Amino acid sequence: MKRNKSFKNELFKTIAVFSSTLFAVFLVCRSLIIASIFASLASTAAFLHFRKNRNKRTVAITSAWPEVIDHLISGIQSGLSISETLIALSWRGPTVLREYFTEFGESLKIDGDFNTALRHLKDRCGQHGSDQIFEAVAISKSLGGNELLNILRTVGTFLRQDLALRREIEVKHGWIKNSAHLSAAAPWLLLLLLSSQPSTAHAFSTPTGILILMAGMAMTAIAYIWMDRLGRLPELPRVFGGA
Repeated sequence: MKRNKSFKNELFKTIAVFSSTLFAVFLVCRSLIIASIFASLASTAAFLHFRKNRNKRTVAITSAWPEVIDHLISGIQSGLSISETLIALSWRGPTVLREYFTEFGESLKIDGDFNTALRHLKDRCGQHGSDQIFEAVAISKSLGGNELLNILRTVGTFLRQDLALRREIEVKHGWIKNSAHLSAAAPWLLLLLLSSQPSTAHAFSTPTGILILMAGMAMTAIAYIWMDRLGRLPELPRVFGGA
């Protein structure tokens, strides 16, 4: 339900961007063809931007697992059981993850089966880092291992190192992406300036001009998709993930 509402809001905003861009560019060049091209480009860029913002939640969840490990270690060292420590994360843990641990606590109260509740929690989170944490907890709970704290500290160190490396790579990729964005936008900005001249607007309203605009838009889209794929970091596989 929440995802559908978010998608509807993004769609509404995209339509608003399309309409406003179409109107603004038409006022400049008095050409419906050129205005439609710019409106299509602007609305597509806006939709991708909205989708990127939606993916920020996934990034926030990924970045929160080291903090979860710190809370687990602190709770266990203070004498709490593993179950109590996990339930306490519903109000002490990172805000972005509290709803997951709240569901874990409710499932544990209803069924009373720790392994089932933990399995549901692992499937709900569905990330490489969370799998390692919950597998360590499950093994410790079932086998009574005394090395849980050491395992959690080791996992926390690896997760922090991986997050630091990814952030460094993303920063460097960001410089390249921004340069590519400017390179892709420069010809269209030049066209917008030139289209204020009636002769330019008339030239691009002919069949040949429309074909050139369509080809340029297609090449810009292909270049953006290619750049996005090259700059995308691969997701770590879920070694302990469900089938």
